[in-house]
Amino acid sequence: MKKVAILANGGDVSGFNAVIRGIVKTAENNGIKCYGVIEGYKGLLENNYIELDSYSNASGILYKGGSIIGSSTNANVFNYKVEEDGKIVYKDLSDICVKNVKKDGFDCIFTLGGDGTQKSARDLYLKGLNIIGVPKTIDNDVACTDITFGYNTAVSVAMEALDRLHSTGETHHRIMVLEVMGRYAGWIALESAIAGGGDVALIPEIPFDLKKVAKKIKERIKKGKRFSLVVVAEGAMPKDGEITVKSTRNNGTGVDNTKLGGIGEKVAEELQKLTGLEARNTTLGYMQRGGTPTAYDRVLSTKYGAKAMELALEGKFGVLTVLKNGKLDSVPLEKVVGKNKEIGAVSGNTKESNLRRVTMDDDLVKTARNIGISLGD
Repeated sequence: MKKVAILANGGDVSGFNAVIRGIVKTAENNGIKCYGVIEGYKGLLENNYIELDSYSNASGILYKGGSIIGSSTNANVFNYKVEEDGKIVYKDLSDICVKNVKKDGFDCIFTLGGDGTQKSARDLYLKGLNIIGVPKTIDNDVACTDITFGYNTAVSVAMEALDRLHSTGETHHRIMVLEVMGRYAGWIALESAIAGGGDVALIPEIPFDLKKVAKKIKERIKKGKRFSLVVVAEGAMPKDGEITVKSTRNNGTGVDNTKLGGIGEKVAEELQKLTGLEARNTTLGYMQRGGTPTAYDRVLSTKYGAKAMELALEGKFGVLTVLKNGKLDSVPLEKVVGKNKEIGAVSGNTKESNLRRVTMDDDLVKTARNIGISLGD
């Protein structure tokens, strides 16, 4: 093994650069040259990459948010948007990526990303590329691993927001609603509610009844607590209701074209009517994605990066680096993909997707119920 490349794909998270650094340093210690593909799968298609060096462009990046090699959120190379004769069409350009990698002589491609990124990684592995995935996403919904890098930082940001909303809510006797990210998994909402002293956590896995939430808030009022903190995951939905979609884009089939958002405002408006307390919504949005990673994410990302390069040296390809029961390991990308076997179908939230969602027997759910957090059911 002489030459490897790193590809960062999907939404940015804190820890991208720490993984890159972990791979680069481990590669250099083994006499291997390391390169960065610019802007994810888009760069793989365009054959756009740079050499990475821990003494120059990959130096001093441990604490930086984002990705020094960029990322792409809509580059599905198996169904890529191109313009022909003034019309937009979608084509499978994955073979171009395979030819580029082989022509450039890369012995392994490291794919840093979530479920969609790893689905494409599995598909490219089937086309003959040596691939090793690293699980990234603030949503913490990648299958087969206990935690993804970027998640801990997102939870910490949400927790700090709740700390600040707590003082405002208590001062003005208001219901303070915080809408957080997480797509179709409630990990951020649930853990930040526990860490930030939330009174209610509404997550996608448990359709909610706002009358029951209002009852919880009224009980607090009777006990002298004339304010409440409500955390709402962007993918949460009412019983017999639908998920709240902010907008829909057109990036072709195989990707999730829905942009979630707006449920926090709806919850605030309805709770104000049901309880008589003023309610205010704060949508945390992209604040959760960027900025300096926590110490936990720095260490986790470095461990993931070093382990990924270790797997490459061992010749173990077509796998995802994972953390299971506190120990680093790997699982086949085929297992991560689950039933999502169709080539080119990269996104989650389908019956075939193997997303890691909150289960009712999870310790976080049990803890939330034990300390009196309402889950809206």
